[in-house]
Amino acid sequence: MTAQSLSLLKNPEIQAQLLRKVSEEVAEIEQIIRESTNSRVDLIRQVSKQILDAGGKRIRPAFVILSGKVVNPDADMDRLRKLGACMEIIHMATLVHDDVIDSAGTRRGKPTAAAAFGNTTAIMSGDVFLAKAMSLLAADGDVEVFRTVADAVCEIAEGEVIELEARGDFDLDEEHHLEILQMKTASFIRCCCELGAIVAGATKAQRESLARFGQHTGMAFQIADDLLDYRGDKAKTGKPIATDFRDGQATLPLIYLRDNLSEAESHIARRRFGGSVNEDEIRMICDWMDTRGAFAKAEALGTEHISTAHDRLDELDESLARDMLHAVADYVIARQS
Repeated sequence: MTAQSLSLLKNPEIQAQLLRKVSEEVAEIEQIIRESTNSRVDLIRQVSKQILDAGGKRIRPAFVILSGKVVNPDADMDRLRKLGACMEIIHMATLVHDDVIDSAGTRRGKPTAAAAFGNTTAIMSGDVFLAKAMSLLAADGDVEVFRTVADAVCEIAEGEVIELEARGDFDLDEEHHLEILQMKTASFIRCCCELGAIVAGATKAQRESLARFGQHTGMAFQIADDLLDYRGDKAKTGKPIATDFRDGQATLPLIYLRDNLSEAESHIARRRFGGSVNEDEIRMICDWMDTRGAFAKAEALGTEHISTAHDRLDELDESLARDMLHAVADYVIARQS
């Protein structure tokens, strides 16, 4: 990307225009998602409505559609939209299950399916959503597509288990944590980009560039999530701050803070980690993360991943779709919810 092109894309007005175009691209999949998650079982319909009415960014379908269009402007939009819907439904299923595991009461400011209908209903509905997504894949009929999604879903599930194993480990090291991020988040966004490439008939080099773009963007996405957990505005994120700390899940802000604590401070943080902690203590820990550089260090790593993502994307020909993917990548790291 030339310096002039980069400057234009960093212009807030142009960024906003590009993101509006992204929203227009994914708007048509909303009906596909609703139709695909419909069920003759009333309780499942209620759960689906609860989740869909809470809204969502639809980032994953955007990656599918735009990755296809950046390779081939005439790619089969019907397939891209349906596969984008499939990936969003899989994402929905993982969120439903995650909320049960985390005993989460709210998501995006609304009651979770588990809070509204109970854990058993939420788990079983999540299973139904996964089955519905598999039906979309079967209807697509492309073995390479099916294999790519299946591998990604397996990696997500294994990443979730590794994360669960790490729960309660105050001394979780950075390398292990980044491996978890790669498995549970980055692999899925990478998969979305690869699906677009497959549908569009990408060359091996084009597919690899998009896969790397998705991988690094996915890492930045989860790092941004980890930061928002500690310093996000509850009114925008829709959930209380420091849920990771309360749940005993060490993420980058805590990992980067640990070496900057006194022995007495470390003792306090260890005792409160994953246990009883009051709001004053949470605010104190968040203040330590801010003033001692933990937030800044995590943010720098996220920015590094986005920079690498931009570089991988620039291996592809210039197009509006490429500009839109650049805008989505920047949104991922700058978002407030």
